[in-house]
Amino acid sequence: MKRSSAELKKSLDRLYAEYDFAGRIKHDPIEFPSSYKSPQDIEAAGFIASCFAYGKVALFKPVVAGILAVMGRSPYNFLLNFDMRRDSALFNGARYRFNSEKDLTTLLAALAKAYKKYGNLNLLFREHFRESDADIGSGLEGMIRELIKISRSSSSGFLQFLPLPSAGSACKRMNLFLRWMIRDKDIDFGIWKGIPKDRLIIPLDTHVARISLCIGLTKRKSADWKTAVEITSELKKIDPDDPLKYDFALCHQGISRVCEKSNCKSCKLFTY
Repeated sequence: MKRSSAELKKSLDRLYAEYDFAGRIKHDPIEFPSSYKSPQDIEAAGFIASCFAYGKVALFKPVVAGILAVMGRSPYNFLLNFDMRRDSALFNGARYRFNSEKDLTTLLAALAKAYKKYGNLNLLFREHFRESDADIGSGLEGMIRELIKISRSSSSGFLQFLPLPSAGSACKRMNLFLRWMIRDKDIDFGIWKGIPKDRLIIPLDTHVARISLCIGLTKRKSADWKTAVEITSELKKIDPDDPLKYDFALCHQGISRVCEKSNCKSCKLFTY
């Protein structure tokens, strides 16, 4: 049901103000990068955690925790020194749904090469992002293509880690990672300085797609890149500088199934 901008802003601002950010950390993959202090380790842990952030949180969290435990106190330093032949055995048995342990070690090897070449993923992203870009799409596309190129892998499990906007993927996990790195409020880290928050694209999954369709942020029924851009554009009308501040409320209201198509006319999102 399409709501007026004023009504929608009032509702979303209320949900944002009421949101328990501190309590949410332990139920969100951001818990993993939050365990580190240095920007390099936050970035490295964040990227790995975001790659596995699909399916049920209770299922992927033990996998990510196990991987990071092997990498020790500094995932960044581990990657700088990672050797595929020497270190692959450390991750025996580390698999999750579509991803085998070989997919994981291929990902780690690609990150290792990227870190040795660029120093960090921020600089790799900035090789492809321009300040004149309407959103982070080009930067994300270039960063992912470079990681795929240097991996020299065509494994479907490995490529599942690294979706591309140009292929139509909503790139939910990569947009989540970029939100962590760029946005500098609430629980996000904001360690990639100088990239405007209004260029971010919402991390779109089926829950956010459903609730956004329900309240009129999109007319599209597919959870793809175009839908993510459309939803973000509508959120920019409500908060031009920080549209993704509403991601938290939309995502977790959707997961809790508060907003359903069947009860949209009396949707609890719009009960004051």
